Amino acid sequence: MSLPAPLPCLAALVFSCAAALPALAADRPAVLPDTMAQRVIACTSCHAKNQGTDAFFPRISGKPAGYLYNQLVNFRDGRRQYPLMTYMVENLPDAYLREIADYFSNQHLLAPPVQPTTVSQAVLERGRMLVTQGDKAIKVPACIACHGERLTGVAPAIPGLAGLPRDYVNAQFGAWKNNTRRARAPDCMADIANRLSLDDVAAISHWIGARALPADPAPAAAAAIKRPLPLACGSSPDHAP
Repeated sequence: MSLPAPLPCLAALVFSCAAALPALAADRPAVLPDTMAQRVIACTSCHAKNQGTDAFFPRISGKPAGYLYNQLVNFRDGRRQYPLMTYMVENLPDAYLREIADYFSNQHLLAPPVQPTTVSQAVLERGRMLVTQGDKAIKVPACIACHGERLTGVAPAIPGLAGLPRDYVNAQFGAWKNNTRRARAPDCMADIANRLSLDDVAAISHWIGARALPADPAPAAAAAIKRPLPLACGSSPDHAP
């Protein structure tokens, strides 16, 4: 009995693909290099996309190693909620998480573009005031009191805000307000987020998004900010070196 017409074509396609496999295999290394760059490809496929301007996958290159380590632990231990991140780190020990954090702290992406904004000058001024001066009436300290004068973060564990996408900043404040992002107690950012109105959050994110990343985005030294911090912060305790 003869085969239906499509089947010989399918068989020919299968045989041609099989014949091509040795050639494809020859182009690949027999053993992948055992380097940290190779191991963290799953990380860079998201966090290096679009130079870290994506609202869901923030820029992590150059952030203080202590901050990156704290966030990996928070995802692993359930204080931060994002299933993909939890899946990737849930079985990793502290020592390996520190290696990953150290690796990314020494990487530096190109500066992201400044985000255009259409909000009023009054909104931008409110954002500038909150970032640089704070608001005593609602007991919110200036962002620069912890994150540094240039907003590039402070070693060893306070992250930079400069260069973050506006939508990412909004989303993280929302996560703190909704208790889906937490940190080691006392959670100072959760306290601040819950003292800010949604309009204040928008003002901060628009002002930060409209600022260019400094030419040298390195975190400031630990001595660059005054201790004790304006609020007790479990992720960056005052006795930290």
